[in-house]
Amino acid sequence: MSASFEELDFRQTPIGDLSLRRRRELSLDVDVYEIKLGDEFLMSSLFTASEIALAELGIAALQNPTKDILVGGLGLGYTAQTVLNDTTVSSLTVVETLDTVIDWHATGLLPLGPELTGDARCKFVHGDFFALALSDEGFDPSSSARKFDAILVDIDHSPEFLLDPQNAAFYEPDGLQKLATHLRDGGIFGLWSNDLPDRSFSEKLSTVFTKAWIEEVTFDNPLQGNQFTQTIYLARKSDS
Repeated sequence: MSASFEELDFRQTPIGDLSLRRRRELSLDVDVYEIKLGDEFLMSSLFTASEIALAELGIAALQNPTKDILVGGLGLGYTAQTVLNDTTVSSLTVVETLDTVIDWHATGLLPLGPELTGDARCKFVHGDFFALALSDEGFDPSSSARKFDAILVDIDHSPEFLLDPQNAAFYEPDGLQKLATHLRDGGIFGLWSNDLPDRSFSEKLSTVFTKAWIEEVTFDNPLQGNQFTQTIYLARKSDS
C-alpha cells in the first residue's frame, strides 16, 4: 500500500517554486501525481483526457505517411506518450522550459519517464518554447530551421490565462504567423486550453492558417461528480 501523500521533489525555478507530489486518492484507489507552481496546481494525472486528445486530434488531422511531431510543454508526459503510441510517428521533439521537469522524467521519478526516454524516436530540448517559436532557428538545436508536420502546445492555461505575461505575443497573429514558418506545408498547429472555447482566438488562427477549428473535450470529474470541458484549438497550414 502506498503512503497517502509524498512530496517527491521541490525546486526553485525562474517562474517560481515547483513541486512534484504523489498522493493516494482513496475514493478511486489510485496514485495521483500532481505538479504545483507555488500554490497553483499546474497538472494532475487524474485528468489527462484533453492532453491525450491534443495528440490524437493533431495527428489524425495529418495526411503524411510518416510524421515528425513537436510538443511544446512536457508536463506529466501524457501528450508525448500518446504521440509515441502512434506507429506512424517517425520522430518526437519535446520542448520544455524547466529542466526540472525533464529531470523528473529522465530519472524515472514520473511514471511515464522510462517509456519516453526509452523510445529512440523521442528527444527532449531544454528551452523556452515561445522564444524558439519566434526565432528563425526554430526548436531543434541540432537542425537549424527544421520544420515539423505538427506542433502541439500545452503550456499556458489558455490564450488569455498565461503563466508568464511575456508569452502574450505568441497568441497574436504575428506570433502565430512566425510559428507557422516552422510547420511543413499542410502541417497542423494544436493548442490545449483549460477554458471553454474562445471564438476570438479561433478567428486569429483563421487569419494565419488556411483552416482553423475547435474541438471540445468533455470528461467526468470523479471527485466532484460532474463533467468538465476543456478546449483543443487546431489549425492547418496551407499546401503551397
